[in-house]
Amino acid sequence: MSRPPVLDLPPGARAHRLATERGPFAVHDMGDPTRGTALLIPGFTGSKEDFLGLLEPLSRDGFRVIAVDGRGQYESGGPLDEAAYAQEELAADVLALSRVCGGDGPLHLVGHSLGGLVSRAAVLTDREPFASLTLLSSGPGAVCPAQQSRLKMLLGALPVMEMEDIWRAMRELDPPEAADEVTPPAVAEFLHHRWLANVPEQLAATARQLLAEPDRTAELAALTGAGMPVHVVSGESDYVWPVAEMGAMASAIGARRTVVVGADHSPNAEQPQQTARALIAGWATAVS
Repeated sequence: MSRPPVLDLPPGARAHRLATERGPFAVHDMGDPTRGTALLIPGFTGSKEDFLGLLEPLSRDGFRVIAVDGRGQYESGGPLDEAAYAQEELAADVLALSRVCGGDGPLHLVGHSLGGLVSRAAVLTDREPFASLTLLSSGPGAVCPAQQSRLKMLLGALPVMEMEDIWRAMRELDPPEAADEVTPPAVAEFLHHRWLANVPEQLAATARQLLAEPDRTAELAALTGAGMPVHVVSGESDYVWPVAEMGAMASAIGARRTVVVGADHSPNAEQPQQTARALIAGWATAVS
């Protein structure tokens, strides 16, 4: 999971609930859309806090930045029904958000990990609202075998265990570098609180998507061939999709490709300044 380096909102940012035709979403919102707006969609078990390090550098460069808790994630909440979290439903949420976030210059969509799968589904449904799509640490199809095993364990646990017990069990499976002793206590407590706030039906539905996601490279290639700018960004290593796999996807669709030095699966949290520079460079090319 992404571990935000800090938890405090930068000066000028605000946390609020953004009303859409599909209900309200908890967001962090910062900046004026002088050069456009960036809509940031988090990954599996993630939240808007995963993008805290991007708010200041992106807004300083002239972008309004809106980071979202998706349906059933952290502070947005959602129904206790797996059908509500089908990928087409989540993509429809992104399109509803685009209708209230866009209108003041170009709208750039950024999806991290699972959020990348949802974001590309939204763009493949309707590309019109978006000036560009950035897939941030998000691969062409299902996650790697090690992550599939972890997700299957989670799916087995959700119907029979309490969320607190699952949290403890999943933490025991974390690699040594993810242990709490290298995570500041306040961040560790936030991660625990965020996990407990997720709607279990959302976790189950999106875990199944990560296990069964088809390779949509050909559809993305058709999109870029029709003039839609796509940017594939990842860290130097990644435990969810192989970096080489993401690079091959970018090459196959003719996308811009950036590797963020010193980052793993969450460049947005691990190297936010470098990631912000990469995003801004991609957006400049998209609207030139």
